[in-house]
Amino acid sequence: MSSQIATANQFDQQALEVTRGERFEFGKNWSNFLKVVDEEKIEQAVASLRRLLGVEALSGSTFLDIGSGSGLFSLAAHRLGARVRSFDYDTHSVACTTEMRRRFASPGADWTVERGSVLDQAYMSSLGKYDYVYSWGVLHHTGQMWSAIENAASLVAPGGTFAIAIYNDQGVWSKRWAALKRFYCSGPFGKAVMCSTYIPAVVAREFAADVFWRRNPFKRYTQYGSSRGMSVFYDWFDWLGGYPFEVAKPEEIFQFGRRNGLEMTNMTTCGGSVGCNEFVFRRPRLHAHG
Repeated sequence: MSSQIATANQFDQQALEVTRGERFEFGKNWSNFLKVVDEEKIEQAVASLRRLLGVEALSGSTFLDIGSGSGLFSLAAHRLGARVRSFDYDTHSVACTTEMRRRFASPGADWTVERGSVLDQAYMSSLGKYDYVYSWGVLHHTGQMWSAIENAASLVAPGGTFAIAIYNDQGVWSKRWAALKRFYCSGPFGKAVMCSTYIPAVVAREFAADVFWRRNPFKRYTQYGSSRGMSVFYDWFDWLGGYPFEVAKPEEIFQFGRRNGLEMTNMTTCGGSVGCNEFVFRRPRLHAHG
């Protein structure tokens, strides 16, 4: 009962933060993204998950999606044969993931969707251990990134895989972006200013760069979803409003893994940009000594 009360209080606090303009409502953006999901995007997400995890299938494996958002990658894990458990603290994200399962999962899918918080240690402890613990671009938006990463990593079973993506630390630029995101979340005026300046500026900059390097300026948008099945339009708003916002240097994540007995098996950096670095760790199996 005390755990349920603590979780309810945490959700109430998060709702208050949204009202005060201190937190972005990711779930509403994901609900809009759901309108454009099709089999092509799903296939791209499946291919992306295969590349990240270095597997062809997840048959018989357990897969925990922390901060499931739209539910696209929970669906990808389901399509690859995993038994899936998805959770998110945002009610709209939970509803979106549930709808994703209803529309695209096979009948009787072994896929649980629920509301929960990665910062709730009692809730996390109740989930057990998983072969794959996945959280792409989520833990840096909790307001307590390192606690979130630690709680998530604790659910990786021996021999299991931990896959996360965390925003790259760009020093002063990251601090500026945090301030801009906070401004966006502050209310209608902040949203109007950021949307009317940021998006046109990005489009103009990318167009100029493509023209300079003699590239097709429209290719980046027509092929945007091919890497992860996402949508450039909805990702713009996710990036603009993604607050709270924390960052980490790649070596900090690597050192975290080493301190927690995790072996890094894959890392993809964003090349010094403001994007996310991807990390895949493996927890060694326990060996019996006789």
